[in-house]
Amino acid sequence: KQDTELQLLRGLSNTPLQIDVTFLQMSSHVSKNTSASHIKKFYQTFEEVKNNNYDGMIITGAPVEKLDFEEVNYWDELTNIFDWANTNVFSSFFICWASQASLYYYYGVEKYQLKEKLTGVYHHHTNPEKMRRRILRGFDYQFYAPHSRYTAVKKEDIEKIDSLDILASSNDAGVYLVAEKDGSRFFVTGHPEYDPDTLDKEYHRDLAK
Repeated sequence: KQDTELQLLRGLSNTPLQIDVTFLQMSSHVSKNTSASHIKKFYQTFEEVKNNNYDGMIITGAPVEKLDFEEVNYWDELTNIFDWANTNVFSSFFICWASQASLYYYYGVEKYQLKEKLTGVYHHHTNPEKMRRRILRGFDYQFYAPHSRYTAVKKEDIEKIDSLDILASSNDAGVYLVAEKDGSRFFVTGHPEYDPDTLDKEYHRDLAK
């Protein structure tokens, strides 16, 4: 969590806007990889924030891809947050597993197990028909981005949903960036927030297992 906090805050700090950030934890889940004192000091529960309104919300990935969504021990709490975001958050941004979970919950898009882990930095291309979308401002037509996951969503499943645009994808890694036409939700299947050495750390962690 602490690495992810810094990565996201570093990205958010590139804006001239003054941003007030709230870190949210799942009260129905005990983190194994972050100290309880850090969580207690910096994180709030949904009960503590549910009466607030936010300009934006980011939900990160989680190492639970191989489980069915309903098997995740905090699924009910997470879906409550998905519902709450419809009225209390102006725009939501979902990363990796969270993009799959939210696509499944909001639209019924299934995830599929890959034969082996998709991990690395892959070549992508933006959708030239959608370059007017503000989130693509400053993008080149081609770019590289990291992925680290065991599951995927299918392009054809997303194309069936009229309110969604596929904004970027990869011939090797599949769909990358999906957006609601009204800008209320964005889904990124990779990890644009990663530091240069994050994949290296994950690779050696996986080898050790």
